[in-house]
Amino acid sequence: MSLNFGNIHFSQQPEKVVFLSGSLMKSLGLSSRKTIRLRIGTDSVNAVVKPIDRSGKHIYVSAGTRNNLHVPRSGPVYIHSPRDGEVELGPVVGVLSDGPHNPSNPFGARTSYIRQLLREGNKKVFVYAFTPRDINWQRNTVQGYMLGTGGGFVRKTVPLPDVVYNRLPSRKTDFSPFTNQLRDRFLKRNIKFFNWCFFNKSDIYSKLDGDVQAGKYLPETYNNPSPERIKDMMERHHFVYYKPSAGSLGLGIYRLTYLPKKGYYARYHGNGGNTLLKFPSFGSLMRMLQSKHGSKLKSYVIQQGIRLIEIDGCPIDFRFHMHKNGRNRWTPVGIGAKKAGRGSVTTHIKNGGSLLTPEQALSRAFGSKANEVLEQAKEASIAMSEAIENHHAHLLGEIGFDIGIDDSGKIWMFEANSKPGRSIFNHPALKGEGRASVDHVMEYSMHLAGFHRGNDS
Repeated sequence: MSLNFGNIHFSQQPEKVVFLSGSLMKSLGLSSRKTIRLRIGTDSVNAVVKPIDRSGKHIYVSAGTRNNLHVPRSGPVYIHSPRDGEVELGPVVGVLSDGPHNPSNPFGARTSYIRQLLREGNKKVFVYAFTPRDINWQRNTVQGYMLGTGGGFVRKTVPLPDVVYNRLPSRKTDFSPFTNQLRDRFLKRNIKFFNWCFFNKSDIYSKLDGDVQAGKYLPETYNNPSPERIKDMMERHHFVYYKPSAGSLGLGIYRLTYLPKKGYYARYHGNGGNTLLKFPSFGSLMRMLQSKHGSKLKSYVIQQGIRLIEIDGCPIDFRFHMHKNGRNRWTPVGIGAKKAGRGSVTTHIKNGGSLLTPEQALSRAFGSKANEVLEQAKEASIAMSEAIENHHAHLLGEIGFDIGIDDSGKIWMFEANSKPGRSIFNHPALKGEGRASVDHVMEYSMHLAGFHRGNDS
């Protein structure tokens, strides 16, 4: 049956009854039925179905029916009939995160993004945010966060979702036994769960290294390199990046440089600023790293340094924010160019970097060929997304790539993140892409829940 976009209303009848407008009843193939099974998320109830004389696609749910369902809200929603005699409203999308016990700021630094997800998502689907402690597994309900009429958060008892979008904020939480159990409980209830956990850099490189399409974009990279390996890489490439496999925000990253007849250099961000140290020998460089990190160096990776395109003598790299769309295909939704700050080892904005549009950056570097280079980078980002997905055991709906382009136009992938930050969308020219990112989360959730958009009515 076709997918319908209509409006749900609440009526006060005490009986278990659902009223459908004539056009909706016909579209759902229910004209001859007397009862239906109404489903929202994991909740369902049998109810009498009656037609009403009203134009458009409308469904009225009685108070008696709502006593058995936890309908999140009235208003716009998708309606379809996945099986004969069954009507499903939704989908119900749950955004999983965590944060402080603060009613006005319940998800800490992620609150603004979650507010945007709820505000935009509820124009077409049921969406709420929740933390692991909000779930009542015995009743199959969630004490979710929704937006009230004034824009503030309100708590409502809602059904377990059709789809969970994982935005848990920390690796420690993501990899805890409690979270592993949580994911398993969702899967046992056939609830789709995407963006399973944070990526591990070394795992991603090892998975992509043998891929014919994606492997050509990887710089030479090794996990837990020996001092001999580090020395060899520095001598061959002159500079390398040495970084924690499970790091983020540019923390703990070193740019190590070897200049013949001059010595060895280490550049990093620490103590509130960018630091450059010079060492007379390779051994003294390694002793510094060992003294600062000790056994943690076993989780480091070493990566070939690439001479990136520059603006005003500062390297440029690119964040490609990838999403699955409603047709289950990867697409680059947002692209930001990040210009490194003076003396910074990374292009992170917090470390003094600045943000440009990709067109601004590439036109400075490649002139009339800028658009051709950008299209090649988009094709590369799609190929790498598909390769990661093919080697990944769980559902992925979002990936953030840090991509570099050298003077010859060759494309390099430095990092992939399953829960990418959203700082590129702060650029005034990328606000629209930020909204499109939210739309893609909802469209992919609809796909996972079986609300396929190909045959809307």
